[in-house]
Amino acid sequence: MKLKVLLASVFLALGLSANAQIVIKLSHVVATDTPKGQASEFFAKRAGELTKGKVKVDVYANSQLYKDKEEMEALQMGAVQMLAPSLAKFGPLGVKEFEVFDFPFLFDNTADLHKITQGPVGASLLAKLEPKGVKGLAFWDNGFKSFSANTPLKNVADYKGKKFRIQSSKVLEEQTRALGGIPQVMAFSEVYQALQTGVVDGTENPISNLYSQKMHEVQKHLTLTEHGYLGYAVIVNKKFWDGLPADIRGQLEQAMKEATALANSVAKKDNDDALDGVKKAGKTTVYVPTKEERMALKKVLVPVHAKMVDRVGKELLEAIYKDTGFDPKKL
Repeated sequence: MKLKVLLASVFLALGLSANAQIVIKLSHVVATDTPKGQASEFFAKRAGELTKGKVKVDVYANSQLYKDKEEMEALQMGAVQMLAPSLAKFGPLGVKEFEVFDFPFLFDNTADLHKITQGPVGASLLAKLEPKGVKGLAFWDNGFKSFSANTPLKNVADYKGKKFRIQSSKVLEEQTRALGGIPQVMAFSEVYQALQTGVVDGTENPISNLYSQKMHEVQKHLTLTEHGYLGYAVIVNKKFWDGLPADIRGQLEQAMKEATALANSVAKKDNDDALDGVKKAGKTTVYVPTKEERMALKKVLVPVHAKMVDRVGKELLEAIYKDTGFDPKKL
């Protein structure tokens, strides 16, 4: 009897009755047909199945509830329970360490990336969000970025003087300048028109973004540099999460684990399919750098790590180097 009373008081503290369904609002999911969108819908389905209907996840695509800049505040206040923002969103929250994912050529391949995002370093990064009232649950891939422009990008000199659209990031600004380019921070929704009208000359994107936004229609050249990573972190309001019954939390963690595997596999397939789509469209010349050309680009961009290390911390960068086996001194 005492246990029932205790459980009832816990549910009351959560604003629930013992039989009430727990509703999770999952926002910032962009379009439903993206890897993030598909994974979010899958998580909602599995959460319902594993909890036997005790949890209902409502997915709000395309920032239906709040605008981009408002969503993080809404999460911290508990107005929404879960988000899946890009890693660039944590800088304004005061957790600049996530900017390390903007470092060019930090990961040679997906296996190296997952040593970090699915390992101790990734877990330590997510833990840095907790003092902000945010609990990190997982990293979801979007893919590796490649450069595009209306002129060929084969040699480092080809980037000089060109205006490249970038996300808002001091690291990406330094990356662009290291190439001799001119960084242009711009909202993603504005990029197609900016490329079409010549406001910017080129951009960097995972191929799935380039293709889905039809940027290949206004970019004559694409070089598969795969120099940088674009991904997301799935986060939840910490107070809400900690207040869930332990069994429910465990079931949701399992649903998130399965959704993460799906998100990453869909991201890879989408990028592969998008590259085929770009080639078949016939409007963009796709170029694969030679080993020598890629190394020349790497030698120019990896020094950005040393210039920007104070933003993320030397200890973090060295931990990533250690786990991936990357040694910048060997370039």
